[in-house]
Amino acid sequence: MIPVQNIFHMLAYAFKILKSKGYSNLSKESFSNSADLMAGIIIKGVSSQIKQGLRRDYIDTSETISGVRGKIDVTQSVKYRTLNNKQLICTFDDFSIDMKMNQVLKTTMSILTYQKIERKRKKELRRLLMYLQDVSLLDPNTISWNFRYDRNNQTYQMLMNICYLILKGMLISQKTGKMKMLDFLDEQRMSSLYERFIFEYYRQEFPQLKVYAPYIRWNLDDDFQDLLPMMKSDIVISNGEKTLIIDAKFYGKSTQQYYDVRTLHSHNLYQIFTYVKNYDDKPTVEVAGLLLYAKTSDGINLNHTYQMTGNYIAAQTLDLNCDFSMIRNQLNSIIDDFLHNTAV
Repeated sequence: MIPVQNIFHMLAYAFKILKSKGYSNLSKESFSNSADLMAGIIIKGVSSQIKQGLRRDYIDTSETISGVRGKIDVTQSVKYRTLNNKQLICTFDDFSIDMKMNQVLKTTMSILTYQKIERKRKKELRRLLMYLQDVSLLDPNTISWNFRYDRNNQTYQMLMNICYLILKGMLISQKTGKMKMLDFLDEQRMSSLYERFIFEYYRQEFPQLKVYAPYIRWNLDDDFQDLLPMMKSDIVISNGEKTLIIDAKFYGKSTQQYYDVRTLHSHNLYQIFTYVKNYDDKPTVEVAGLLLYAKTSDGINLNHTYQMTGNYIAAQTLDLNCDFSMIRNQLNSIIDDFLHNTAV
């Protein structure tokens, strides 16, 4: 199990704004579970947003009014006979805080108030919800997350990502129908966070290296590539002379078992081998591959390196259930082993 404090550090790398002054104190606070941590982040973010001013947008509105505003909806006015009461149904744009991002915030905050979080945070959430009285609630299952960000709403980007993690980590109780948040984020959400954390850690801590996540082209003898699947890497790190391709894996079990024999997940090994053999940046660059598994409760520590037709392919576990300084040491050692040493 990953300590809640380490989840915060992972989030802080994934969303750099959490390292800023406004959020830095959260790293020193104690949280009882991931819902409590998420509530703390939401409280800080929404408080800051309220000080800056909640985002407003033009919302299509239709109202029955005694007068004219915007466009008269003649069809609806005739249908409902509003003229009998000397009224018209008009449609117009209303510059309102009842826009989608605020609706997502209110929905998330409302659900958090029913979770197992510290009383002081519940109280603060309810206080902040007063500022969103004119904002509508949404059905969490129908939210479309395809937001577009620009300089006018970029302060909402991290908040929307946190709301996504919260609402997608909810379970609906079959008995009561109420939303309940998992004590820790589920495997799918943690897998995404784990990958993004590792990518951002190396990008931020090793600026001298090239850290990116390219599509890898098939190394073909001709240009015919119809029906070949795309190869999207998780993390590629290069110092110009050596390249390391990392495939980040967050599984319940880091190995597969057939009878009494444990082996690496075969499809993972085939995948990283294919990435390495098809990666063709420069012929002179040494390319290695690493399956980096989050350490699981099965207690298996992987630290295996294989030499396959001229390339190193390795499988290691990253222990996240320790002080974060030790996690740093593990990640830094990978760079030393694969990019700085003359031999793996």
